[in-house]
Amino acid sequence: DPFGAAHSSTSISAGLGMAVGRDLKGGSNDVIAVIGDGAMSAGMAYEAMNNAGHLKSRLIVILNDNDMSIAPPVGAMSAYLAKLVSGRTYRTFRSFAKRVLSRFPRFFRDKARLTEEFTRSFFTGGTMFEEMGFYYVGPIDGHNLDHLLPVLKNVRDMRNGPILVHVVTQKGKGYAPAEQSADKYHGVGKFDVVTGQQAKSGANTPSYTKVFAQSLIREAEKNDRIVAITAAMPAGTGLDLFGQRFPERCFDVGIAEQHAVTFAAGLATEGYKPFAAIYSTFLQRAYDQVVHDVAIQRLPVRFAIDRAGFVGADGQTHAGSFDVTFLACLPGFVVMAAADEAELVHMVATAAAIDDRPSSFRYPRSDGVGVDMPAEAVPLEIGRGRVLRQGTKVALLSFGGRLQECLNAADQLAALGLPTTVADARFAKPLDT
Repeated sequence: DPFGAAHSSTSISAGLGMAVGRDLKGGSNDVIAVIGDGAMSAGMAYEAMNNAGHLKSRLIVILNDNDMSIAPPVGAMSAYLAKLVSGRTYRTFRSFAKRVLSRFPRFFRDKARLTEEFTRSFFTGGTMFEEMGFYYVGPIDGHNLDHLLPVLKNVRDMRNGPILVHVVTQKGKGYAPAEQSADKYHGVGKFDVVTGQQAKSGANTPSYTKVFAQSLIREAEKNDRIVAITAAMPAGTGLDLFGQRFPERCFDVGIAEQHAVTFAAGLATEGYKPFAAIYSTFLQRAYDQVVHDVAIQRLPVRFAIDRAGFVGADGQTHAGSFDVTFLACLPGFVVMAAADEAELVHMVATAAAIDDRPSSFRYPRSDGVGVDMPAEAVPLEIGRGRVLRQGTKVALLSFGGRLQECLNAADQLAALGLPTTVADARFAKPLDT
C-alpha cells in the first residue's frame, strides 16, 4: 500500500490528499481509497468526504460493507442498477439533462434533482453520499465478479468528481470457520486451517481484561450509577461480559473514541459513574476531548486503559506507549497502573470511589501472574504506594506490570549480598512523596 494504515477511518483523508497532490502536479493516475462500514462510524471519514465533495477532485472510494449495517441484502436488480448508473450512457444522458434543465426556472431544476435522487436512493440508498458531493454507485455484491468488475471499470473511466462504490461482502467468505465466527478471525494467532481451531493460551490465570470486566460487574452490582462505554471493542475490552449483565448500562458507540470520551463526560455531569474502556493507543485519538471535556472540567470519568505497554501480536501500531505521559500532565488526574490482577481489582474499586476528578488505570494484554485474588475489592489510598521488600543496598521502584521482574531481580541481588528494597508505586499521579 502507498500509505501506512494503523487506526481506522483514515483512508479517505489520505486518498484525498493524494488526489489533490496528483491534480497539482497535473497527473492522471487513479486514487482509490478502501474503507469498511465499521470505519465509517468515525467522524474523520465524514470530515474527509465533506472536504472531497467540496474540492471535487477525482477520487474513488470503495465502501466495503461486510456487516449489512448500511443497506439491506442486494441481488441481481441492484447489481444491474449499479452497473446502469455507473455506465457511460446513463452518465452522458444525465449530463445532457442537467444542461437542458439549467435553462429552466430554479423550481423545475430542484424538482428534477429531487426526483432523480429519490429514484436512485429508492433502489440504492445513496442519497446521503450524494448530498456530500459523491456520485454513489451500489450496493453491489462484492463476491459476484460478473457484477463487480463492470462497475469498477465504469467508475475507473469517470473523470469528474469523487465517486463512492458501495460493495457488500461477507466477512470470512469462503472459509467456513471464519464465516461462522467472523469476530474471532479479525486478528488471529496460530490456528488449524482445516478445523479453524485456534491455539489457546496455556496459562491457568484469567486475562487482565477479564479481571477488569468481572471487577466492574461486581462494582456495578453494588451501584446502579456505574455505566460502561466502549468504542467498537466490546470483546477486546471485556465489556461484552458487562453488557450481558447490564445491557441498559453498556454503550458501544462505534469507532468513535472522541465521541466516547465526551459522551462519558456528559454522563458524569448527570451523576453517573462512567468507565470508558479504551485501548491505550486508541485513546490518543480522543486526547483533545480528554483535556477539554474531562480534565479542565474536572469531571469524574474513569478510563480503563487496556493494551498498556507492548502488545505482541497486535503489532507496533497498537502498542500502548504514551498514556501515562499524556494523562499525568493533565490537571487533577489520578493515574494508576496495576502490578498484577489483584491490584487491578482494587484499582477498579478505587476509580469507582473517585467522584471529584478524572482517573485512569492501565493494564497489559496478557494473562495475570497468578497471585491470590482478594475476597473483596478495597479502594486504595490515593497517591500511596506499597513497599514489598526492605533492603539496604539497592532500591527498585516498579510501576505497572513489571513488579514480578523486580522481585526476581531482588532475589538475585540478595544472593550477591545486595539487600534490595522493592516498591510498587501504584500511582504515577499523585506521586507518593
